[in-house]
Amino acid sequence: MSCFKLLRAGIISCVVLSFLAGCSSKSTVQTPQKKPEVKPQTNAGRYSMQHDKAPINPPDVSKVPNAVPRYEPLSRGGNRSPYEVFGQTYHILPSAKGYKEQGGASWYGLKFHGHLTSNGEVYDMYEMTAAHKSLPLPTFARVTNLDNGRSVIVRINDRGPFHEGRIIDLSYAAAYQLDILRNGTGRVEVEAIVIEPSWSDNIAAAKPAPSQTQEIRTQVRTASPVVSLDRRYLQIGAFSTEVAAKRAQTQVSNLSAGVPVGIYPAQTANGSVYRVKIGPFNIGDSLDSLMARLQSAGYHSAHLVDRP
Repeated sequence: MSCFKLLRAGIISCVVLSFLAGCSSKSTVQTPQKKPEVKPQTNAGRYSMQHDKAPINPPDVSKVPNAVPRYEPLSRGGNRSPYEVFGQTYHILPSAKGYKEQGGASWYGLKFHGHLTSNGEVYDMYEMTAAHKSLPLPTFARVTNLDNGRSVIVRINDRGPFHEGRIIDLSYAAAYQLDILRNGTGRVEVEAIVIEPSWSDNIAAAKPAPSQTQEIRTQVRTASPVVSLDRRYLQIGAFSTEVAAKRAQTQVSNLSAGVPVGIYPAQTANGSVYRVKIGPFNIGDSLDSLMARLQSAGYHSAHLVDRP
């Protein structure tokens, strides 16, 4: 009887051990392995920051001069029509002439500073520029704050804002002078300023008879709209690297007819920007021939600025 009990106890022990081993093996198989955590890439994409913001230690932009309206041909980039953003289709106006509209304005700053605009220029938030969804690039426009009457002139060289109810996206400098920075948006009126091309822009297309050539040359000298009203500089571009700026300086020096071409670096919270400028020009200097040479060389965005 004692032997029988011992045998039964041994059998039961084996069964229990087998059951426990089976449970342990089953538990190991079914336990899911923890996947490695995937952190979001906040700096992925075109821009180095996720959200736009104002510069930390900005320069005084209260005296940044208005953009100087002048005739410019359409940019090679940014004028394709129609185009699509966020599933919405937009059409470019055939002309800025007669454009006048009221609506919301916003501004864009450090996130986009130093990056290319829609027409291929470098965005400088300390210049008087703006973005618009449908006006041809570039277009000069007067922007008036309807709440305080303040007004600035900007050069539109970018596309946006793609938000309902907003008609223009201002540079940091333009928004500051209109007192829109604090609220982020404001009610404005945008009115395009259209400068018709001078005689020099139409000579090649008109192909005048030899007897008319002298008369036309006289008209060009007396009717040119691109003149320096004071000691101003002609900015031909802003570059994110000094190497690119020096390359442009070398090329433009061959076109400037002896006028100095300088590189003017500016340190910003987002890095350095190197502006290439020709000048200074004296009062009344005609810039038509220089502008024609620059455009032939591919510099279509040259514009007058007050500061070196």
